[in-house]
Amino acid sequence: MLAHFPRERAAMAELFDEIQAVASHYPERKSAVIPALRLAQEHYGHLSPEALREVAAALGTTPAYCRGIASFYDMFHLEPVGKHVIDVCSNASCALVGAARVLEAFERELGITAGETTPDGLVTLRSAECLGGCGSGTVVSIDERYRQPVKPEDVPAIVEELRRG
Repeated sequence: MLAHFPRERAAMAELFDEIQAVASHYPERKSAVIPALRLAQEHYGHLSPEALREVAAALGTTPAYCRGIASFYDMFHLEPVGKHVIDVCSNASCALVGAARVLEAFERELGITAGETTPDGLVTLRSAECLGGCGSGTVVSIDERYRQPVKPEDVPAIVEELRRG
């Protein structure tokens, strides 16, 4: 367990203090779960079971409650992800304008399938249920920044841009 090591204990204490500061702005502590999860993800890169336990302890709730919230929102990562995260909307309006072809183009270009991370750890590719840009699909979120409309022919340039940094 990380708490046995001084540096990790200090990081945990820092996260706890940050969550306390955020929670103080809410009438009920557990109402701060989304910003608290965001802080934990920034600290650890993803929300491991240990991170969920830390958030729960800081808010006086359960890890199951925190996991339930984290698993609902695509902005939270329950597993490690690459340096960049690409989400391709797969909802009805994007599907009607070719979302499957856009996702397939990313899979070909990256050499992975949706739900995987490139071997170099650069990119995680995911299919997202809805990214909220129904009027101009296909919507693609790259590191939580939207691009729309994206066509299959746009994908090689997008991937090259990510590889170049």
